[in-house]
Amino acid sequence: MADTQQVDPKAERKAARLAQQISGFATAHGGAEGQVAYLGQRGARIVLVGGDGDWGDVFAPSVEIAEKAVEKAGITVHENFDGEFAAKVRTGPYEWSRMAGIQVGGPSNG
Repeated sequence: MADTQQVDPKAERKAARLAQQISGFATAHGGAEGQVAYLGQRGARIVLVGGDGDWGDVFAPSVEIAEKAVEKAGITVHENFDGEFAAKVRTGPYEWSRMAGIQVGGPSNG
């Protein structure tokens, strides 16, 4: 039986553009790993952690497009953002002041 699943050309183009962004991040940061997080109707967030510990994210309109993008980019994808994967993130003074501010009277979160 023939495969009758339709491919949405707009979704394919979006996944390809996201894959280029992910690949660019990986090139700039000595490789990359990621995690796809479902955001409800807003789509999905792809959290990226570079080999150097820098991190960033990109957003996709759906989990399906996010998954295609990370597959096209060829990065390792984790189920959760915890454990060894989370420990790879390097945080700087800005992140620490923001986290402390939320907890103990530092800079506001808004």
